[in-house]
Amino acid sequence: MRVLAQRFGVSVSTIARWKKRASVHDASHTPHRLQTTLTPAQESIVLVLRKSLGLSLDDLLAVVREFIHPTVSRAALHRMLKRHGVSAREALSVDRPRTKPFKAYEPGFVHIDVKYLPQMADETTRRYLFVAIDRATRWVFVRVYASKSATNARRFLKELHKAAAFRIRTILTDNGKEFTDRFITRGERTPTGRHQFDQLCEELGIEHRLTRPKHPQTNGMVERFNGRIADILRTHHFHSGEELEATILRYVWLYNHQLPQKALGHVSPIQAMKQWQRSHPELFNRRVTNQPGHDTVNFRGVGHDAGVTG
Repeated sequence: MRVLAQRFGVSVSTIARWKKRASVHDASHTPHRLQTTLTPAQESIVLVLRKSLGLSLDDLLAVVREFIHPTVSRAALHRMLKRHGVSAREALSVDRPRTKPFKAYEPGFVHIDVKYLPQMADETTRRYLFVAIDRATRWVFVRVYASKSATNARRFLKELHKAAAFRIRTILTDNGKEFTDRFITRGERTPTGRHQFDQLCEELGIEHRLTRPKHPQTNGMVERFNGRIADILRTHHFHSGEELEATILRYVWLYNHQLPQKALGHVSPIQAMKQWQRSHPELFNRRVTNQPGHDTVNFRGVGHDAGVTG
């Protein structure tokens, strides 16, 4: 064996190990049994999708395999849902918020809100997530900015207007200073129209409506979406602001393109938008198309290598 070791440039122990093999080829390093169960953090994400969107088992399985856990089995997913008491879709009705349904609107009535983001280790301050959601199609558009200033609110509206395939007719926001000058130190007043967000709305031919003071539920549609983002953020440990932002963008792409929703007749926002365009083409500026996904980011590492915190 010493002679063979010298000939092949390996150790004697390696030659001894080779002699015990039944084949000259290296054995596969793939585990004999693939991991098919979800981590607790991944389960949290799946439960959010199940409860908030009411996905069927097969729809949920497709989403989980594509974006969260590629080898999870249908049986394992069903057992997990059963363990949490949500295996029957009828049981999901208890989780529906007790709010009045929104009036039926055509595409173009958009809710906008701003959400604080947790500060990452590589950041000196917290950043802000600007969120817009169309009432009719549930299509979502987001951007992350360093501050929630009036300048960034105007910037967000410009980017939203450019990204939306439909004509934006009405925007609903709260009474934050980034959106309106309705409130000043002396109290409430009629908006002057000189606020830069209002000025851009006027330039674009958009009606700007404000929620009733101290009634955030008026903008409940975008608040509920922000709750889904919060659920995702709670189940991750991010190492940088860039990683956090990429995960949010990935989820928004998934939400718009892949997730069927009860309120839309179990189609995705993009599918709903296409249906609207076929029946009401006059509401749109351009053809609705599927956008490429953010394939560099997914949820598969959650709970394994991502260092999930409770």
